Amino acid sequence: MLEKQLNEMRENVDIGIEAENRKEVVAILNTVLADEYVLYTKTRNYHWNVVGKDFKERHDFFQEQYEKLDEIIDEVAERTRQLGGLTVATLNEFLQITHLKENPGDYPSDLKMISNLLKDHENTIKFLRESAEKCDEDYNDSGTNDFLIGLMEIHEKMAWMLRTHLD
Repeated sequence: MLEKQLNEMRENVDIGIEAENRKEVVAILNTVLADEYVLYTKTRNYHWNVVGKDFKERHDFFQEQYEKLDEIIDEVAERTRQLGGLTVATLNEFLQITHLKENPGDYPSDLKMISNLLKDHENTIKFLRESAEKCDEDYNDSGTNDFLIGLMEIHEKMAWMLRTHLD
């Protein structure tokens, strides 16, 4: 089912990108969407479960981060649809294609939460950088290249914010 959904493309989208290239870009975008959703969920989990002397600061900080991720999720899904693709949209599908790992039942300290999120953002940045290049050079999609670079810059800033809590 997931394979079929990922392969379905609207054929009547005529935007100067070959259908096969759009299909490859949509696969990248769906992976980005899965990564963003897992990162959103992990950040939300930490928002709910953070404890300690810096509770209020961390609770608010995690909220700012997951709200930004929520915006990104919608933008990625909409970009996928603009290209004529379908988006993955279930937790099961996200978990099948994400690069990120969940840690069920793990309730780390606030600093370990931040460290975990930083690692996920850094992995996301690397995937976005690699994917942006592919979109431009391999799939002739400078629009998605630009879109992914914009997401990468947002994640770089979010990673910087996380990193400052660890310094």
